[in-house]
Amino acid sequence: MFSFPFHRRHRALLLASTMIAPAILFSAARAQQAPAPDQLPAIEVTKPRDQNVTRARPAADEAPAPRRPAPGTSQGNDTGSGSGTTATGAATGTDGTGGGRQFAGIVGSSSAVITADDIAHSPVQSLPEILAQVPGVQLQTPYGGPNGAKTSVDLRGFGAFATDNTLFLLNGRRLNDVDKAGFDLTTIPLDSIERIEITRGNSGAVLYGDNAVGGVVNIITKTGVGGPPTTMRAEAGFGSFNTRMAAVSAALNSGPWSTSFYGNGIKSDGYRVNNALDQRNAVGNINYTTPDLTAFLTVTGSDQKLGLPGGRLVDPSIGVNELLTDRRGAATPFDYANQQTASVTAGFTRSLMNGVDLIVDGGWRQRETQSGFFGRVPTISFASTYNDAALQTWSLTPRLSVKNVMLGMPSTILTGIDYYDSTFREARGAYQGVDPFHIYNIEQRSVAGYWQHALGLLPTTDFSYGARVQNTSISARDRYDPNAPFAFDAQAAPLDSNETQYALHVGVEHRLTDTFSVFGRAARAFRTPDVDERVASGPSFDPLTFAPIPQTFQLKTQTSQDVEGGFRVRTNRFQVQTSVYLMDLDNEIHFNPVLFYNTNLDPTRRYGSETSASLRVSDSVTLRGGMAITRAVFREGVWAGNDVPLVSRYTGNLGVTWNIWQNYLVFDATVRAWSSRIMDNDQANTQSRIPGNATADIKLSGQVDRFFWSLSVNNLFNALYYDYAIASTFTDGRFSAYPLPGRTYMVKAGATF
Repeated sequence: MFSFPFHRRHRALLLASTMIAPAILFSAARAQQAPAPDQLPAIEVTKPRDQNVTRARPAADEAPAPRRPAPGTSQGNDTGSGSGTTATGAATGTDGTGGGRQFAGIVGSSSAVITADDIAHSPVQSLPEILAQVPGVQLQTPYGGPNGAKTSVDLRGFGAFATDNTLFLLNGRRLNDVDKAGFDLTTIPLDSIERIEITRGNSGAVLYGDNAVGGVVNIITKTGVGGPPTTMRAEAGFGSFNTRMAAVSAALNSGPWSTSFYGNGIKSDGYRVNNALDQRNAVGNINYTTPDLTAFLTVTGSDQKLGLPGGRLVDPSIGVNELLTDRRGAATPFDYANQQTASVTAGFTRSLMNGVDLIVDGGWRQRETQSGFFGRVPTISFASTYNDAALQTWSLTPRLSVKNVMLGMPSTILTGIDYYDSTFREARGAYQGVDPFHIYNIEQRSVAGYWQHALGLLPTTDFSYGARVQNTSISARDRYDPNAPFAFDAQAAPLDSNETQYALHVGVEHRLTDTFSVFGRAARAFRTPDVDERVASGPSFDPLTFAPIPQTFQLKTQTSQDVEGGFRVRTNRFQVQTSVYLMDLDNEIHFNPVLFYNTNLDPTRRYGSETSASLRVSDSVTLRGGMAITRAVFREGVWAGNDVPLVSRYTGNLGVTWNIWQNYLVFDATVRAWSSRIMDNDQANTQSRIPGNATADIKLSGQVDRFFWSLSVNNLFNALYYDYAIASTFTDGRFSAYPLPGRTYMVKAGATF
């Protein structure tokens, strides 16, 4: 492996330390000047353990009134790592105005929170589908697995590169890796999730860094802290395509100590040929909680085996339409992708003085993948590739939270250092067991310092600003063996890169009345190219002579600037949040469909609007819905004015929860609709579109004493649709589509102890 010179590391750490030092000095000064406790204004001091899992506090309760917990969930004190509430805006503030809690979430941003209760009520079976019920979230599902395996979640219209432009966090820590395989959301047991915080747009980049362009999705898991001495839960289910699932969880509490475990498994034949799934996931926690000190240890693991059936060919020029003649067949009957993951995270929070907390945590994460690609039938023997890759990431993220008074105004400062060190190795050959023709070794280290400051300018007005400076060092090497079986190209040129980027945020929220508030923000973010993009960052063959050309690993860093504004309304029964945004991007990374390599695009743009609402009709009936307009277009260059592929302009959803009979019988239903989208690989916008469609999902559930059950029917009206297709580069009208299941069902039953 290759290491970076010491002076680079020293320079990066020195750069980051300049961000955290002012806050330490400020907190010490406040300790000398702070008034007596009874003279402090009524500002909220978040419990130390909240800072272990989230840097931007979630906006508070949107729900007009508490609804009954979903069958199979408890209403105990297990609040996970913080108060979990569905949110599109702020709740009643501590100032008594009812206009909103100061500093809820990232000031000025559009946000939402999905709670454990929302997840339990949802008729859909996978985490990506649950996220898709948030306005503006779109999905790409190439594999159609029953639990959404390998599904891409897209915030604000990034199409094929959605996973690189949406930052996923687990308890406030990055899940995005330095390669394009991405984090599979289905490896997190649904029962382990306390809440999901979604911050749309660029503003999360200051607190969380690289990849937070379209938004940040922070998944907070349960800890069992504050619950009864012993709790257990077990569930099993059976559904379409011979799908079997099981889930178990347990939590123990004794004095300041608590521990919890959540595990699940699923096996399914899958909707299509060569679409079988075999997956197991687990999350375990140990927590120590006292008023002045909290500490935690979290361990996760997963094992996934998935068949990859490929697309269904449609080519009118030769009279082929496999969507009609063999929808469930496989173009690649032997392709597969296996993945094993493991992570360990530990940390503590120490209250240094009133309103000042030191938070230190670090972790290790590993992912190993094995995949085989054998080409389409009948050319299997001529197009085989086997990849064996391993990725390890070490991280350390100390930070300081200072909540006090500045010039008579409530003030919150969060500042810290993020250090991530990733090592990627991939062996690429023709078949498993033969010498690889490429062995890629890529190391990436990033160190960043950030500062986020929120001020209560008035009891009704919050203001925040923040900045991040991040240094990223990359060393990339390719060891090419021309004597390996089926070696046919060339060795990539080495790369040693060192770059400093920055992110900015400024936001404001003003509450005009107890029920109506307006907000706005502006931000800058960036995205570093991932290792897979670098591996394919230059033409592998000359387009005229087909002679091999060495790749370079070089791509420019993508940057974006956006502005957003909107309003929120909150009454006892009705909630609504709406916003409009504009985002301009430079050096967006995309795939060149002619030369088969990744390149930086001409400038692009995203703009649109997102609206969500809920209405409590009665104590037993709640309605919710939302819609979004998402435009993703090329601003300049040969494709100026064209749509970016794989982005639907219009999306919408509706839902209802009806507690028919005191939780003995509960009815939930959701409808999700989307408009047509350009196919992948069709930047010219000349091919046919992926059709728009809609799905309806329903669920009946109930609970009697400790026993609970549910029956879900997804895609009730049997819509035959697909949300991903790739157009041919050379033949007009020819494309491959990835069909998704029609009507499916799932029956579950379980008990709590």
